[in-house]
Amino acid sequence: MPTNQYDVIVIGAGLNGLVAANYLAKAGKKVLVLERRPIAGGQAVTESFGDGFQVDALHAGGQLRPDIVSELELERHGLPKSTTEPLISILPDGRQLRLSADSGAETLASIKAVSARDAERWPEFVAFMQEAVGFLDAAYRTPMPRLPEVSLAEGWPLANLARRLRRLGARDMFRVIRMLPMSALELTEEWFESEAMRAAIGAVAVHGATLGPMSAGSGYTLMHNWLNRGGPGHVRVEGGVGRIADALVAALNARGGELRTSAEVKSIVNDDQRATGVRLAGGEEFAAPIIVSAADPRHTLLDLVGAPELPPEFVWRTQSIKMRGSVAKVHLLTDGDHGAPKGVLMIAPSLRYVERAFDAAKYGRMSTEPYLEITANGRVVSIHFQFAPYALRESEWSQERAVLERVAVETAASALPKLKSSIREVRSLTPLDLEKTYGLTEGDLNHGQLILDQMFFMRPMPGWSTHKTPMDNLFLCGNGVHGGGGLSGASGRNAARAVLKAV
Repeated sequence: MPTNQYDVIVIGAGLNGLVAANYLAKAGKKVLVLERRPIAGGQAVTESFGDGFQVDALHAGGQLRPDIVSELELERHGLPKSTTEPLISILPDGRQLRLSADSGAETLASIKAVSARDAERWPEFVAFMQEAVGFLDAAYRTPMPRLPEVSLAEGWPLANLARRLRRLGARDMFRVIRMLPMSALELTEEWFESEAMRAAIGAVAVHGATLGPMSAGSGYTLMHNWLNRGGPGHVRVEGGVGRIADALVAALNARGGELRTSAEVKSIVNDDQRATGVRLAGGEEFAAPIIVSAADPRHTLLDLVGAPELPPEFVWRTQSIKMRGSVAKVHLLTDGDHGAPKGVLMIAPSLRYVERAFDAAKYGRMSTEPYLEITANGRVVSIHFQFAPYALRESEWSQERAVLERVAVETAASALPKLKSSIREVRSLTPLDLEKTYGLTEGDLNHGQLILDQMFFMRPMPGWSTHKTPMDNLFLCGNGVHGGGGLSGASGRNAARAVLKAV
């Protein structure tokens, strides 16, 4: 029998789960958050891998939506300051291309050294991107209806979104609509003449995705990543991304919510197709009339609920959600003399280089010439590695970890000559580690690839974009639903609103 009664149980203390829990607690609900790991934060964790080896494990930077920060009063609960850092692309001749959304003198001079024409176009491109991501931001906070039937109440938010799109003006409205299905190759060829500029922007487009810059829809992922990164670089959180989760936990506690860590949910309990509670791995049960899952849709529905409890066609659709993670992380503890600059150091010298790195993943191989993003924080150097597919065709990750580490270090050292001699310890996270340790099915950071047939009203699957599921009173709030992907918290807030509207 259940040991406790709550109004809402949230499965998973990632940022979306914590954001949803805060909004529900703010509305007066008695909320319990259950987290399988010993620490909260999900992908936004800053954790120790050894003495002096403190790392942002999965994301070197990130930011919640400003309206979430304001509405939940997170600065009052310890949310630290953050700074936007530039993207630094290493060119084949060893020069550095520094890009920032502020179009300052340093950025323009850096671009001008590569192409005077591209330097002239950069402010216009940044202005267009700000318009585009403003529309995407509005789309992410707009509830998506369950097509094909749209009620009048569901239609009004879409009408408002359409009006926002029209306010861009004819030229930019056309550009935004065209950008969504375009490839990054096509988009960057329209804007820039130099390969260096095309490669840097094209690489940002495929960051975290199993796409190449020649893939259709990488225009959309550029828009998505630009929004979440605050431009081409990234947002560094003072003290690490884990401080975002700390602020959310503090806010939840202040609102009377409860968080339990090392509490793995094994199954969602139901009574005649209605969710009534959860059962932990140790057998303990908790009851609540509303269950909200921040885990990915496939794990929530097929593992925690179970296929026998769901309609057969829905099970097939859930099984068909495309995960396909291909990101690995390599963290280095150094003596501090690594030579890495402040910012995001990118190794992606050409669009063809990035596309070839993606080609390896298409055929089930780890790239031997990967696209890297390198960040440094004191003695720690973190390497974001693409592409490293979850499903290796001719090997297993238990056999490839050493190869991953060697390729990552050697590729990074091509831009940082002092790096190798400074290394004291190495810790890597393969896609399999992302699944086993962080609960990311197939190592997919986005809980489902951000691709054309898994966006907006087709996320997580067509007909189920309202955060609801076939099981009554079970809602989804993680990265795998509309608004998700990254550390914005948008899908958590959207889900909380859907819950409050339903109860």
